[in-house]
Amino acid sequence: MEIPVFTVDAFTNVPFKGNPAAVCLIENELRDDLYQSIAAEMNLSETAFITKRNSMDFSSGARFGLRWFTPTCEVPLCGHATLASAAVLFYMKKNVNPVLVFETLSGELYVRQHEESLIMDFPLNKPNPQDQHEIKDLLKAAVGNLPIQDVCYSPTTKKLMVRLADTCDRSELVSLRPEAESLLRNETTGKIKSLIITLKGAESTQSGYDFYSRVFAPWVGVPEDPVTGSAHTVLAGYWSEKLKKKKMLAYQCSSRGGEVKLEIRNDGRLDIIGQAQIILQGTLKI
Repeated sequence: MEIPVFTVDAFTNVPFKGNPAAVCLIENELRDDLYQSIAAEMNLSETAFITKRNSMDFSSGARFGLRWFTPTCEVPLCGHATLASAAVLFYMKKNVNPVLVFETLSGELYVRQHEESLIMDFPLNKPNPQDQHEIKDLLKAAVGNLPIQDVCYSPTTKKLMVRLADTCDRSELVSLRPEAESLLRNETTGKIKSLIITLKGAESTQSGYDFYSRVFAPWVGVPEDPVTGSAHTVLAGYWSEKLKKKKMLAYQCSSRGGEVKLEIRNDGRLDIIGQAQIILQGTLKI
């Protein structure tokens, strides 16, 4: 069996930045253990598998199945690998449809092209306030002695969001080095699958970023996720209320970095806007 595979850098307009995802085009469904073995072999934060469903082919079909696997497990939602998947269909397979529909564990996701960008129609996951005392050891492992302004939790995505106090600056967020083993040791309930640390953008800078973030997910085999779309479904839900904005520009401060544009839709969903660069094309021989 031969499977077309691509490596795509998502949320960037230059190669080797943003978040890399592997994308595989699947003619027929595989066994779950084979999906997992391929994702482990690719060894990126996520590998996406696109299946044709009822579509005739990858160039003319508008509806596809989409699953995402980290090197250790399947995940219910992944933004950057969805962006990467749409990039492969639009740019490499020359898909003719204005909108692609992906059937996923998180429902139907829609992606369309706009100039140089791709726009993903995603659910908005507003987080709820979280009692800091209940997870004080995890917070200590995450941010050390940095002051915390808010802690929120999204039960839908199992993401914990920690907002640093406004007295902190971007350099302090960038310099954080939480140890994966310490995070795992201090959260064993299964309630949290990803940790988001965020900071309000400084009005005095010229960057124009409304907020910054970093994302750590050792619970699903990803020590740090370079640029993640799914975390921004939570971040947008939080920051849109705090900033009183429907349109926001965000930057994820990983070593690779990535820029994400966000727009709260009138129907209560979220448009996540970004670019993608396809940097590798090949064939898996199984």
